[in-house]
Amino acid sequence: MSQENKPTDFIRQIVEQDIRSGKNQGRVVTRFPPEPNGYLHIGHAKSICLNFGIAADYGGMCNLRFDDTNPETEETEFVEAIKDDVRWLGFQWDGDVKYASDIFDRLYEFAVQLIRAGKAYVCDLNAEEVGKYRGPWNEPGRDSPYRNRSVEENLDLFERMKNGEFPDGSRTLRAKIDMASSNMNLRDPAMYRIRHAHHHRTGNKWCIYPTYDWTHGQNDSLEGITHSICTLEFEQHRPLYDWFIENLGIHHPQQIEFARLNLTNTVMSKRRLLELVKGGYVAGWDDPRMPTIVGLRRRGYTPEAIRNFCARIGVTKANSVTDFGVLEQEIREHLNRIATRVMAVLEPLKVVIENYLEGQFEQREFVNNPEDPASGTRQVPFGRELYIERSDFMENPPKGYFRLVPGGEVRLRYAYFLKCREVIKDPQSGEIIELRCTYDPETSGGKAPDGRKVKGTIHWVSAAHAVDAEVRLYDHLLLDPPEKAPEDRDWKADLNPNSLVVIRGAKLEPSLAAAKLEDRYQFERLGYFCLDQSTAPGRLVFNRTVTLKDSWAKEQKKNS
Repeated sequence: MSQENKPTDFIRQIVEQDIRSGKNQGRVVTRFPPEPNGYLHIGHAKSICLNFGIAADYGGMCNLRFDDTNPETEETEFVEAIKDDVRWLGFQWDGDVKYASDIFDRLYEFAVQLIRAGKAYVCDLNAEEVGKYRGPWNEPGRDSPYRNRSVEENLDLFERMKNGEFPDGSRTLRAKIDMASSNMNLRDPAMYRIRHAHHHRTGNKWCIYPTYDWTHGQNDSLEGITHSICTLEFEQHRPLYDWFIENLGIHHPQQIEFARLNLTNTVMSKRRLLELVKGGYVAGWDDPRMPTIVGLRRRGYTPEAIRNFCARIGVTKANSVTDFGVLEQEIREHLNRIATRVMAVLEPLKVVIENYLEGQFEQREFVNNPEDPASGTRQVPFGRELYIERSDFMENPPKGYFRLVPGGEVRLRYAYFLKCREVIKDPQSGEIIELRCTYDPETSGGKAPDGRKVKGTIHWVSAAHAVDAEVRLYDHLLLDPPEKAPEDRDWKADLNPNSLVVIRGAKLEPSLAAAKLEDRYQFERLGYFCLDQSTAPGRLVFNRTVTLKDSWAKEQKKNS
């Protein structure tokens, strides 16, 4: 990346200063360390772009490491999904994938080292009792009654914990730090807990598992990480990581914290995402309403748009909330450059052109993408019977309505002027079922020889050639909460009841019968769409990625 195009932020400034001063011999080694207990979301994408981006910018390395210290919530499925997400976003880790479980033996040895130094002890208090002894943050805690066990007793008990002699939750190994510290993380934190659980990589070898706080810093150290980049919630944990590393006498990475991504109109908590999935509020982790990377991918988002979004919002130390519309604008801008323009009618109304010969068809030339001259053109069939959007005709239009009306004239996109002559209604329901129209064959170029003007241009699909499809219109997962909503309001009360609207019987131009997964399209005048993975022979399903304009704020204001 050229120097003038390289992004800048406070973390990169720290890295550059370290390189100039010769710290770490000029090396830059970062890592992305997810826990394999769920699918990644857009917030993780920010971290991926930051860690891999810094390594790329400064000729460094970036590891992919799984902090797999909780066997009860971790699965190989999540591991493989995370690797796929990183690759899809356009990044590749250096060397082999790494796991915290790779160093379980070393962590055990480190723990024994601290016990021998009198800096760790086996505690018999249960979780509730530990909480009581630690006390509130503004008062000193009380020492565990087991804090002053001898080194020999602690070594014996810790080995017996490892050998499976004690039941789950009966004992922990705790660091002996400072029960009076104002930082609760330093009040003798747990290092190991007993869990007789099968691990997705180590099987049943272990029945004690290291805590995240005990594992994280040592993992960074053993991997030779130079810049350990974390979100702000780990700032209060940094003194603990420092204490472990300093007392073990091992390589000390520099931890740097940044503000995590918060987005409006969605949830960014793994716990809440899991609640949505298990509660059936969404169809799964890859539901296109979810902020997960797999969900955004299925919805039609591009890795380029997500990377551009992460670059646009930048990296800061201050917590803030980013409007979801910023992400949507990035995908609009990218799709505007790459998406093929096609015609689709979601709510079809039949049009019969009475002065066009029955059985006759012609091919109209359409530009694939006016933003990309190299995209070329294609032929779209036109005939006597068409479908137009039901909303493109009104029998009694309001002022300012410039689409088709009785006796009125509009332009058909890339075709002719069309004039409505007669409205056909269902005799029972009174519903409009067909329009009888005429066309002006002299207006093939979009203009009338006599100079008359029309204000409206509408899209259409040849009825004889149309392909049927199901179209899913996705919108924001959450509504904007009421201004005076109570703090304890259940967040699920803000779920958007119209986050998914399914339209069956949409009519699409015939070229879309050959659509492939991850092809992107602009349905003219309707938005950007992509083929859904549930498509099967004889059943086309398309997802709306994003509308053409950001109408959310206007709609929310109207409904408030």
